[in-house]
Amino acid sequence: QVQLVESGGGLVQAGSSLRLSCAASGSIFIIHTMGWYRQAPGKQRELVAIITIGGDTNYGDSVKGRFTISRDNAKNTVFLQMNSLKPEDTAVYYCNADRVRTPSTTGWNNYWGQGTQVTVSS
Repeated sequence: QVQLVESGGGLVQAGSSLRLSCAASGSIFIIHTMGWYRQAPGKQRELVAIITIGGDTNYGDSVKGRFTISRDNAKNTVFLQMNSLKPEDTAVYYCNADRVRTPSTTGWNNYWGQGTQVTVSS
């Protein structure tokens, strides 16, 4: 079973920075895409950023130029560097691993972390 464990959330002031980390554990052959999504109260979950095993990235419009996603393929870990944080960035941030192959499952699978709270005060 694959588990995703997020860390790095917290309460910060507007204009500050935070770095989120997410480590995938378990018996894993490959994780094609890792990324971050967020969900604010009363809103739908939205894309923050994703990165493929080859390093291709995609960002949500609201975070372009402020957030940077990176990953360590050898450690199945993904990072999200968040700069110039705004109150509207306040949300629960969820780590996602997509197109995952493991020894115990068939086909490609998708996994979510439990989420980490990011709160930005004005």
